[in-house]
Amino acid sequence: MEDNANISSSESGKRIERLQIMITEDELLALDNWRFAERMPSRSAAVRELLRRGLADEGFYDQKILKNQSSNYGILENEN
Repeated sequence: MEDNANISSSESGKRIERLQIMITEDELLALDNWRFAERMPSRSAAVRELLRRGLADEGFYDQKILKNQSSNYGILENEN
């Protein structure tokens, strides 16, 4: 078993915090339309991806781009 004591949650991909938000019907419709167009597996994955993209665009998140892998959206663990 590997010692993961020195690995941060962002490096390990483990989610440690739940974030609940309230959005309007229009925002929900836009989110769902984007999610389906991008073939995202869930609303949560879509929100995480949009959050990453927005933060990266503003220079607050160092986004690693690996296209078309479900592990990017937090569905499967990266075993590499």
